[in-house]
Amino acid sequence: MTQAKPGDTLHMHYKGTLDDGTVFDSSEGRDPLTFELGAGQIIPGLDAGVTGMAVGEKRSVRVEPAEAYGEHQPDRVQAVERASIPADIPTEPGTQLQVQTAQGQVMPVTVVEVTEEHVMLDTNHPLAGKALTFDVELVEIA
Repeated sequence: MTQAKPGDTLHMHYKGTLDDGTVFDSSEGRDPLTFELGAGQIIPGLDAGVTGMAVGEKRSVRVEPAEAYGEHQPDRVQAVERASIPADIPTEPGTQLQVQTAQGQVMPVTVVEVTEEHVMLDTNHPLAGKALTFDVELVEIA
């Protein structure tokens, strides 16, 4: 039986959950996720966790933050003067926005706190600092 090895193209169905059971992503109702194993196209812990799987195999893979999106870094939360944000931009906590850096890069941020003077924006990945569990099924090795 062929087992998945680096360099193979895998087609995989998955459901990703947090420790509290919240589903953060799933291929349900979509085509399987397709990626090259070992090419850095998915998070390292999941890449390692599916290595050696056979077509038709199902597996649960737990990925700690260091092998997913990293630890949450408090220094990546920044205060922006509320007056500098246009009135039509939503600033409720939890809102995901995109900002442009001085270098012209577009970066996703999450509003985490709002005061009369400032809006606190978190530039960490929304899943940073979280352990992730993936229920996976390998459907094809190409």
